[in-house]
Amino acid sequence: MNTIKTSNKAICREIRDYVMIGVAMIAYGIGWTIFMLPNSIPTGGVPGVSSVIFWGTGIPVQFTYFTVNFVLLLIALKILGWRFCVKTIYAVTLLTALLQVFQSFTADQHLLANDPFMASIIGGVFMGSGIGIGLAFNGSTGGTDIVAAIINKYRDISLGRVIMIVDLIIITSSYVVLHDWERSIYGYVALIVSSLCVDQVVNSMRRSVQFFIISDKYKEIGERINHDPHRGVTVVNAQGFYSGNEVKMLFVLAKKKESHKIFQLINEVDPHAFVSQSAVIGVYGEGFDQFKVRTKRYQN
Repeated sequence: MNTIKTSNKAICREIRDYVMIGVAMIAYGIGWTIFMLPNSIPTGGVPGVSSVIFWGTGIPVQFTYFTVNFVLLLIALKILGWRFCVKTIYAVTLLTALLQVFQSFTADQHLLANDPFMASIIGGVFMGSGIGIGLAFNGSTGGTDIVAAIINKYRDISLGRVIMIVDLIIITSSYVVLHDWERSIYGYVALIVSSLCVDQVVNSMRRSVQFFIISDKYKEIGERINHDPHRGVTVVNAQGFYSGNEVKMLFVLAKKKESHKIFQLINEVDPHAFVSQSAVIGVYGEGFDQFKVRTKRYQN
């Protein structure tokens, strides 16, 4: 029975991932094709390269975007594994189709034609949110997202910062086709906004909290937390300073999104329990993030 429940939850998580990646690609496609491309505002990564080629040769962006990402995915397959690559292939394929749809529906429309600065802000928000949601659910829009994911796997470096460094070069090179530094500056603005949105979205998805719980029914509360949301519980022997009584205190680390469920089950078991919750900067280990440090090799 427990195996069936675990399997069902895994299936639900996978379905959730694909749905959210779909939402991410819609957001990214809106930002790129509705706000950035019509206003000749360069972007970073493969979309930036695709945009430059489109402005210079007229080749539709979806063709270049799909071809370049196909090559990058072959490289990433060995490093990031099938799970990341399969979802990224799904994301890249979906975005390629969405680009065609968005461009056909907005062919005669030009939003914010007289306000490219606002177009760069709104476009950056949509694109950054799309990238962040995709990365948070084990997928990406491809391109520099793949490069950032590879680096982030081994080094504790901000995803948004990695993408920004790589994309600065691409946006600067757009001057070769556009011959307009003003458009390049708008591209830098969109890049900064996008990078900030990536970090905000990813960090909010991965935020963790810790609980200290004191209750006479600590065993039942611990069992409930072990069962659902499947978090480990540490029992700490403590003593009240004023009363001198021995008490049992539970120490729990969980994702922020699981806080409501934990509070709910504590209230169901013991409404009079004493609970302290606080945010933590980082949690590493099983069920959370992996250590991202370079291992030193020692020679005998």
